[in-house]
Amino acid sequence: MQKFLKVTNAPATGQLIAIEGIKAVETGGATATSVTVEYLDGTTTTITTAAQVASDVYEEIVAGIEAALMTDWKKPYYLITSPKAVTSIANA
Repeated sequence: MQKFLKVTNAPATGQLIAIEGIKAVETGGATATSVTVEYLDGTTTTITTAAQVASDVYEEIVAGIEAALMTDWKKPYYLITSPKAVTSIANA
């Protein structure tokens, strides 16, 4: 079963971030305004926020992925709240 992160303070309800097939989670720096999740299939999900403080959004996403994978497989998504308001979640 596929697992997802659901960001509770994202601008659109129902936006999910897929966990299966992740090859990397990156941010441009401690104060960057985006975190990218890169997948084995070549797609990328970009989470855009206000400027991070000490990579706090990145750390929350990575911790959320780890926690989601430790939950029961009957729970397909795991709720996280970004430390900064999320302005968009886009997959390309």
